[in-house]
Amino acid sequence: MHFVADFFTYETTKSVVVKSWTVGIINRAVQLLIISYFVGWVFLHEKAYQVRDAAIESSVVTKVKGFGRYADRVVDVSDYVTPPQGTSVFVVITKLIATENQVQGFCPESEAKYHCVTDDRCRRESTTGGGILTGRCVSYNTTLDTCEIQGWCPGEVDTVQTPILMEAENFTIFIKNSIRFPLFNFEKGNLLPNLKAEDMKRCRFHPDTAPFCPILRLGDVVKFAGQDFVKIANTGGVVGIKIGWVCDLDRSWDQCIPKYSFTRLDSVSEKSSVSPGYNFRFAKYYKMENGTEYRTLLKAFGIRFDVLVYGNAGKFNIIPTIISTVAAFTSVGVGTVLCDIILLNFLKGAEQYKAKKFEEVTETTLESTTSANPVYHSGQTLEGRSEEKQSTDSGAFSLTL
Repeated sequence: MHFVADFFTYETTKSVVVKSWTVGIINRAVQLLIISYFVGWVFLHEKAYQVRDAAIESSVVTKVKGFGRYADRVVDVSDYVTPPQGTSVFVVITKLIATENQVQGFCPESEAKYHCVTDDRCRRESTTGGGILTGRCVSYNTTLDTCEIQGWCPGEVDTVQTPILMEAENFTIFIKNSIRFPLFNFEKGNLLPNLKAEDMKRCRFHPDTAPFCPILRLGDVVKFAGQDFVKIANTGGVVGIKIGWVCDLDRSWDQCIPKYSFTRLDSVSEKSSVSPGYNFRFAKYYKMENGTEYRTLLKAFGIRFDVLVYGNAGKFNIIPTIISTVAAFTSVGVGTVLCDIILLNFLKGAEQYKAKKFEEVTETTLESTTSANPVYHSGQTLEGRSEEKQSTDSGAFSLTL
């Protein structure tokens, strides 16, 4: 029966005005902090009154320029940039190890781990870095035997030391970037209107003096990424060129501008002792007069550049404004919850506060109260009863005993 009685109950709010400096100061301080948070952070900093578009559409076109001297010959863009299409990911080759005049045939493996004494050693694996093992142990030179392979011969020796292309430090990278925010149908590019043709010939990007110049010196990019050019050119590496578009479309069109930043993307690989840096292989193929095909195998070390475009745009909209405003007013009530916890649990006289705040009323209590108290004219009170005084705080009543 107690469960049924408790189930069919109704709770209504009872306002109790507490004349306490401690609780009052805490209440107003919490409310002030909440209002300051919403005004300063939510509305001004995070711009919660805006609808945002983070689905940025972007296109990137790159072009590298510069001449250098490598292996007693002059090299240009066609020699040291791959792929040649000018995409957002490209490699500037800074060091090469060449294995020339390779033809299809049989030859001893050049790698030291395939040294052998008998044919049994050469049957443990089916393939190597240089070709397919034939299962025979053959003479590599007058003092050494290695396993024989079938493939491109002679085998590659990639442990030789070769110089780096030092002129690459002065090569230039031209970046043309176009972006669009589809939600607002907003389009713009990094070639700003105030950039003239004369400026393009002599400007070089610098974050302080020329932050919007689209021509970047390769050595500066490596330096801005916190790297040493000689070291990264020798082992290879991956550098990110980041272009950020964070735009407030409530402002004028020319206030939406790109921001460049740079970072080393393969910093984990840089510290690895197994495979540090970045390298790859490619070959150039030729034919002899008798029709025999031969090639030059090239192991290339270089700096790979990844142009990464990110951003978002915001514009005023009434719906997020209403939602954020309602959230702000609702959060102000946190001050009341905190003050109730302090008032009912930690302050002296907490039991008396609880007695004033929570009161259980039943129909039997109301009937007995009505029969025991006759009706009095307005303004009359019984001796010993509480006099109700209307408070100026939200229409509540304060009790003075």
